[in-house]
Amino acid sequence: MSKTHDSSYKFLFSNPELVRDLIMGFIPDDWLHSLDYATLEKVPGSYISDDFQQREDDIVWRVKVGGEWLYLYLLIEFQSSVDKYMALRIMVYVGLLYQDLIKRGEVLTDGRLPPILPIVLYNGSKRWMAATDIADLIPAVPGLVEQFKPKLKYLLIDENAYSDTELASLNNLVAAVFRFEQSDGLETVQDLVSLLIVWLDDRIDLRRMFALWIRAALMRNNNYNIILPQVDDLLEIKVMLSERIEQWALAYIAEGELKGKLEGELKGKLEGKHEGEMLALQKLLSKRFGAIPADITRLIANAPLEAIERWFDRAIDAQQLADIFKDD
Repeated sequence: MSKTHDSSYKFLFSNPELVRDLIMGFIPDDWLHSLDYATLEKVPGSYISDDFQQREDDIVWRVKVGGEWLYLYLLIEFQSSVDKYMALRIMVYVGLLYQDLIKRGEVLTDGRLPPILPIVLYNGSKRWMAATDIADLIPAVPGLVEQFKPKLKYLLIDENAYSDTELASLNNLVAAVFRFEQSDGLETVQDLVSLLIVWLDDRIDLRRMFALWIRAALMRNNNYNIILPQVDDLLEIKVMLSERIEQWALAYIAEGELKGKLEGELKGKLEGKHEGEMLALQKLLSKRFGAIPADITRLIANAPLEAIERWFDRAIDAQQLADIFKDD
């Protein structure tokens, strides 16, 4: 993973709600799911070992367990290419973290060390084949030596192991991140932005966080060749994507190359976009105002895309349902 991409992921997972959704959506463990994630606290992630080598690449959280601080640290190492010796790296990182906890006096009340869950979040295209336990990197040895072979595992979460259908079934922010990473075009990105706008209707902080992350990711993607101004909200991203998609569509048609085919594809995309925007608007209205009257449902069903997009924008801040449709 490039340093820029790595930093953008750290930006996302420096938010407790993303950490909670990662655990609840992608780690199948009832005990972990039972913890109170309202108690999540981010802790310092810089460790200095005895040879003065500093670690600043980790995101570490702690969560309260059983009514008292029995530290559970979540160490997330972001990786986009397969590292054969990842198990060794994790063993070193966990050792440095324990060393730092001891220096700070943050051990359990009986002096024992707190449990650590090491997580590797992988988003590369190649299948992950590396060992997930340091013991698997060391051959078996007869006799006494075998008893002292180190053992330490990490939990692998492979983004590409999940289909879009599986991810779409989860009402989960991390699933939305994975879908964005797997997206095959700006139309898909636009649909995900519309979905996030509905989910984060009352969360200005998360809307801004995702807007910043999506902007950076789009500009980093050479396939799009896109430059976006600074943004503060997902709605700005949605508007800019609509403008860019429309510009591309008009340019393709003007070129006249395979015009019939392109117009057919464009029509299909616009029809799909129309249906997606209509469903997003209905969901947003239901969330904000409750059951939608039948006449409003019919109005939306028969409205052009431009009207639906206009109503969607109004619905973000409207005080009552009638305000959305008053000028139409």
